[in-house]
Amino acid sequence: MSKRDLKKYLSELNKEQLEEQIIELYEKFSPVKVYYNFVFNPKEETLLQECKLKIANEYFPVKKAGRRSKPKMRRSVAQKYIKHFIVLGVDPFVIADVMLYNIEIAQTFSSENAIKQELFYKSIFNSFEQAVVFLIANGILTDFKNRIIAIHNQTISQKWHNEPEFNAIIERFEY
Repeated sequence: MSKRDLKKYLSELNKEQLEEQIIELYEKFSPVKVYYNFVFNPKEETLLQECKLKIANEYFPVKKAGRRSKPKMRRSVAQKYIKHFIVLGVDPFVIADVMLYNIEIAQTFSSENAIKQELFYKSIFNSFEQAVVFLIANGILTDFKNRIIAIHNQTISQKWHNEPEFNAIIERFEY
């Protein structure tokens, strides 16, 4: 069904029928419920803190029963939150904060631990590139420029082999 067909169908329904359909969607589909819960009670700060805690737990897991859990370092956890926030229509500043926090926590971890997986560095670079593109697309790059430069400086101080790739992105927007 096209959007036009949907609009035509909805225009033929009375208010009571529309309400019934929306309630049915709300009860049947979890994403609809999540969306409406967010729209009517947008606790962005709570979502942000929960998100940051889960991302940090990927690199610095909470100890369980006296033994240290092994870090999973999954970029997908942050990516899932970012995608979810975009779908919900969360403020771009909050989304950008999550994007950069994910990179910063990974760099904190790598400063304390030797990482041999090439994929880790490539993954963090991909996150960096996506963050910069997002910042530019939303016109908020200048608000986060200091954090972007600090991330690049960490790649230099930690001697990341893919630092030139980070530098190439920085050079694109420096004026």
